[in-house]
Amino acid sequence: MSEDRVTHRRDGSVLWVELSHPGRRNALTWRMYDELQRLSTAANDDPDLRVVVVRGAGGSFAAGTDIGQFADFRDGDDGIAYERRIGAVIDALLAVRVPVVGVVEGPAIGGGLAIAASCDVLVATEDARFGVPIARTLGNVITPATVHRLRDRLGAGRTTAMLLTATLLSAADAAAAGFVHAVVTTDELEEKVADVVGRIAAGAPLTLAALKELDRRVGGAAGLDPAEDLLARVYGSADFREGVTAFGERRSPQWRNR
Repeated sequence: MSEDRVTHRRDGSVLWVELSHPGRRNALTWRMYDELQRLSTAANDDPDLRVVVVRGAGGSFAAGTDIGQFADFRDGDDGIAYERRIGAVIDALLAVRVPVVGVVEGPAIGGGLAIAASCDVLVATEDARFGVPIARTLGNVITPATVHRLRDRLGAGRTTAMLLTATLLSAADAAAAGFVHAVVTTDELEEKVADVVGRIAAGAPLTLAALKELDRRVGGAAGLDPAEDLLARVYGSADFREGVTAFGERRSPQWRNR
């Protein structure tokens, strides 16, 4: 059995979803993205479901997309196809009709941050870190929909600074921005998650579903230019290939602006 997987269990009216990729800080593979999308879609067919909880195994949430997924990229079209694929996963998670609680320990980076930002309520430990440091690491780019979601949840100025400086936000900073609902110690985590999940599960289902739909309508990214010309330019660049190679070789990339 492959080590990269997304497991799930049902406990009463709560669906617990766990991202797991041991030794890789739960870096996300195609298999994991596909299973998360499948579970998100299936959740809407379960009339007894009240809450979905998404968390990572082993003290990490998700440290982005597994870099091995980029090894076979040859041109900008591969980058566009990748972003469309990940966009479909995020759309499925955003479309879950019941509240989604994210439990973040350690890194929520890149694709992991996109998943965390798609949760309705976040509980984080003090060691949680949030960011998309691609300007320092891979030299790729994110979509307008992802930027829109981050700006909506973190604020425009904080999002822009985080992206341009390739820095990670602490749990405290994320809470100050309103992105994280509660920051707790590791010892307090399970009790706090149980409290948050219990409060939501006890709420009126139609009210909660309506509140989620209102949030989608008010903050939705529908109609945004997909900016696939920018995706093609960046993912098709020599700098992106250098970023992937350098990451695998554990060295700093040498950017050449081409």
